[in-house]
Amino acid sequence: MGGCCSIDVRFGRYTDEDMEERGYYEYCEDDDDDDNGGEAGVKFAESGATVRFQGSSFRTSMFTQQGKKGINQDAMTVWERFTGERDTIFCGVFDGHGPSGHKISRYVRDNLPLKLSSSIKQLQTHNGVATRVGKKDRKQTSSCTEKGHDDHGNDKNHFFRSLQASIVQSFKEVDEELSVDSAMDGYCSGTTSVNVIKKGEHLLITNLGDSRAVLGTRDDKNQIVPVQLTVDLKPNLPNEAERIKNCRGRVFALDEEPDVYRIWMADEDCPGLAMARAFGDFCLKDYGLISVPEISYRKITSKDEFVVLASDGIWDVLSNNEVVKIVSCAKKRSLAAKLLVYRAVRTWKTKYPGSRIDDCAVVVLFLKNRQPFLNKSMSDVSCNSINQVEIASSHSCRSFRSDGDRDTILGNLKVDLPEDYSALKGDDVMMVQELNNKHSLTLIQSALVANQDNKLLEQEEEKEGTGHRKEQ
Repeated sequence: MGGCCSIDVRFGRYTDEDMEERGYYEYCEDDDDDDNGGEAGVKFAESGATVRFQGSSFRTSMFTQQGKKGINQDAMTVWERFTGERDTIFCGVFDGHGPSGHKISRYVRDNLPLKLSSSIKQLQTHNGVATRVGKKDRKQTSSCTEKGHDDHGNDKNHFFRSLQASIVQSFKEVDEELSVDSAMDGYCSGTTSVNVIKKGEHLLITNLGDSRAVLGTRDDKNQIVPVQLTVDLKPNLPNEAERIKNCRGRVFALDEEPDVYRIWMADEDCPGLAMARAFGDFCLKDYGLISVPEISYRKITSKDEFVVLASDGIWDVLSNNEVVKIVSCAKKRSLAAKLLVYRAVRTWKTKYPGSRIDDCAVVVLFLKNRQPFLNKSMSDVSCNSINQVEIASSHSCRSFRSDGDRDTILGNLKVDLPEDYSALKGDDVMMVQELNNKHSLTLIQSALVANQDNKLLEQEEEKEGTGHRKEQ
């Protein structure tokens, strides 16, 4: 993302469980300079947590790539042994916008997990119930929303209820501290925040802005399908728009971008922020913009495979379906995030050739100890057989996206589906003939491209390994 006003590696191998238990972690140096947030890939917190900014581990894959708009304003982090507990992990993606967006996204990345960890540990100490789940709670298997009820109408899950107030308070404190930090310049700059905290079979999701969390799970036919865990908090959502208008803020779209609604100050056509909640952006805090996260809970089931957290540089060009298919086709867990970013960048070039590519950041949290073999189902398109197929499809997308700020300039989306599948051979041709809709064909192409990108990433890893051995 760029300014919020519309009018103006190394990629490390994942460690196995034994290495993780013994405390061995791969340090991945960021190739960017200091202005781009260059830093060691791993740090250690006083609580005993392992803090990652890049690379991969036994349960996570991370990758970010700068777009074509200047400094990378996306940030991400993973805290293993969050709160000092072995079965607890925190993952977060932060998408900055505005002149100081890169500083604010990194500030929140570094400070929000600290606040959350501290408040959770205090709650555990004082109440002894923060993350303990009783027999009654274990029977609740549906997701629990911010309103405190699951799909069966049961009361709030005890785990969710105990942490909700602490999470909201932590977000409030980070935003308040950001407002008095003169080095941040958050008047017209801010950041989104999408996070998950996993403890055992429990998953807490917090969302502020329009980054997104999507779960990859298995349906009744054992096919990988997406479940969107967050809502893109845009200003035109009924509840968001009502709050903004009650605070004298204005919500409307510009004539040249009729589908993109923004928040404007009461008496000025500024800044035109295309999200309803964010850290920072203090020029709009009196006009309905808030830093209160939307919080939800989900009980992890045996069918749940992974969670993808990503900035909107991913979601603006790839559907939820495409994202979970690409991740599930990654040959190695360590390459899943990088594979997804590569696919998004390629799609940017074909979908929006007249626009600059946005920054992309991805964190994939795997929910099982081992990556399962993909089922040879119709929608999975048998990734094993696709490994031997070369892609020869072409895009005929003629959509146009403005070259301005992604938070503020968003054109109409009219994308033609690719039709050329001449690379398919043998059994794959028979599979295609049996498919009866364009959506299924699109998923086939996603799998094919994922296979090609897998090969490219393997070649990169091999080159990096060869270069590293020569240096030694």
